[in-house]
Amino acid sequence: MSLFVLEIGTEELPARFQKGLEKELITRLSSFLKESNVEFDKVESHVTPRRAAVMVYDIAGLQKESEEVVPGPPVRIAYDADGNPTKAAAGFAKTQGVDLADAFRLETDKGEYLAVRKKMGGAKTADLLATFCPEMIAHLPFAKKMKWGDQEFTFARPLRWVLAMLDDAVVPFEVAELASGNETYGHRVHAAGPFVVANATDYAHTIEEKCAVVLSAEKRRATIIEEGNALAEKAGGRIIWKDSLLDEVQGLVEHPIACLGDFDASFLELPRQALLTSMQSHQKSFGVEDAEGNLLPHFLTVLNTTPNEMEVVKVGWERVLRARLEDGRFFWNTDLKVDIDTWLEKLDNVIFLAPLGSMGNKTRRISGLCADLASKVAPEIATDAERAGRICKADLVSEMVGEFDSLQGIMGGIYAARKGETDVVAQAIAEQYLPAGPDSPVPSSMGGALVSMADKADTLAGCFGLGMIPTGAADPYALRRCCLGIARIIIEKHLRISAAELFATAQSRYEGISWKLDEQEALTKLNEFFAQRLKNYFTSKGYETLLVEAVLGADADDVWAADARLKALAAYSKGEGFDQAVLTFKRAANIIRKQGSEAGIELNGTYDAALFENDAEKAFAQALEDVAPKFAQLWAEEDFDALFGLLAELRPAVDAFFDNVMVMCDDQKVRANRLNLLSALVQQLGRLADFSALQM
Repeated sequence: MSLFVLEIGTEELPARFQKGLEKELITRLSSFLKESNVEFDKVESHVTPRRAAVMVYDIAGLQKESEEVVPGPPVRIAYDADGNPTKAAAGFAKTQGVDLADAFRLETDKGEYLAVRKKMGGAKTADLLATFCPEMIAHLPFAKKMKWGDQEFTFARPLRWVLAMLDDAVVPFEVAELASGNETYGHRVHAAGPFVVANATDYAHTIEEKCAVVLSAEKRRATIIEEGNALAEKAGGRIIWKDSLLDEVQGLVEHPIACLGDFDASFLELPRQALLTSMQSHQKSFGVEDAEGNLLPHFLTVLNTTPNEMEVVKVGWERVLRARLEDGRFFWNTDLKVDIDTWLEKLDNVIFLAPLGSMGNKTRRISGLCADLASKVAPEIATDAERAGRICKADLVSEMVGEFDSLQGIMGGIYAARKGETDVVAQAIAEQYLPAGPDSPVPSSMGGALVSMADKADTLAGCFGLGMIPTGAADPYALRRCCLGIARIIIEKHLRISAAELFATAQSRYEGISWKLDEQEALTKLNEFFAQRLKNYFTSKGYETLLVEAVLGADADDVWAADARLKALAAYSKGEGFDQAVLTFKRAANIIRKQGSEAGIELNGTYDAALFENDAEKAFAQALEDVAPKFAQLWAEEDFDALFGLLAELRPAVDAFFDNVMVMCDDQKVRANRLNLLSALVQQLGRLADFSALQM
């Protein structure tokens, strides 16, 4: 078995491209080898700013051979009446690259056919790779590609060299006017190269030892953490590690060296978030804190070289950061001198979405919607929620957020507290953009939850009214995220509110808008869109699609209850007898659907016991009446597990009814009575789940 190494040398690749490129190289090369019947052990990929490398371990030197029977024309067409081969037979043999004498007759269910045995595979792996690699490189996907020179070839960044080795032999091909070879290049400063790689097995050693490059992203990350922690410990602190920044920084360097810098302690008067953002966003540096979580006047940056004089480099970084912090201090002091009312006036000149008015208009709508929501779920904070909604976007016109837009909301909460607003208002503003994604937490405070939902509902109602409905992958206003955020807040904060009412109220607060869709049509589409997002959310949590559809088919409006019913149904589905229970109640639901709504017959679930002719239907009605008070009590207590448990009590009577009673009898009154008896069952169970959506 052999080792294959492909290295694509480039100008500096953006860190955001690197992880995806690693996956693409592994996926594409693995799939090609499997489809080509080339045996191998594993595929490994590493990407640095200047190279993308992929290694295939224990790869076979030859493609696996196989024999395939290829049927051709029917024998009656392949030979004439005298048994001589026709042009059809000769053409088939020629197409398959075999001698006609090697053909044989193949008996099949459809008759007798001329066939040949054709050997497949056996090609040299090097030849297969030489054909595949340039195609793979040319079609690697990137968010943005570029051209260079006078070439039409595109890639994330200009290609500079290509190394392709199968053991000690070069795999020859050409891509972007570069011929593959056995040379690689090292760190621009410490070991520029080129360096000859005599054998693929020497590649990793050459990169690490001669090229002064740390090939593995995991190793670069670990080195940064280890060196950073050691430097911080000496300074009496600990690094404030941020995973996303760590991923970015390790992707900016091939030769990571940690450097701890200092800044004037007077800058610690700035809010923690502003200081960290100045370091992280612009300088790609990490903050340092003490054991109690207080910021220290130090920062950690990562160099891509080992400097001759670390102190000189350190001073340079400190000078640059000081300029940033000076800007931050100026913005902070300037913003503290401005009152909130001045910012609110400026919001009237900031466009939210052209047809939907200004940010000032939006905050007025959010404020009113917060008051409505609070009256239902948290009347004790109604005044604060209303105030928070009105001033929640004020920081958008502040100097600090103008420079660091990632601090919107966060600075708003800080400024609100400094300018005399209540703690409820300040925290609500700080949490208004939560959750920011599927893994982001929801607001911890009720005020934050209300402002967040009101803001998202306002955006959804406005966009749907204008016909700006997401299609495919396009979602410029993040409406899917808005729906997911609302659903998660309702579920995790245990809020009993109607999603449909929330959207209708949000829509009603718009005034003087020229809608592109009829208001009711827009709400219908919005509710359908929300239900679909809710379905996606539940399935992403691991629930079976059919269970989700059954629960949402019963009711998708009370989101918390839908989540609770789904948990109970999922647990019930794992118990003994679930499949038979589903078949029983699904049968009832299907009969009501076909004989009721589809047949144009109105069924209200009211039946007359005097029309019962069979003991089974009497027992069925009695079982329904016995269960009804238990069902009502458990429903009021929201004990959905116990509610699904009642199905075991009902099922024997329902099964006996189906076994002994002809529902569609000739007597119209008796038939309608029996249908209404089933309708009473379906109406009751339909509050738990739509059993007709389940398949067994």
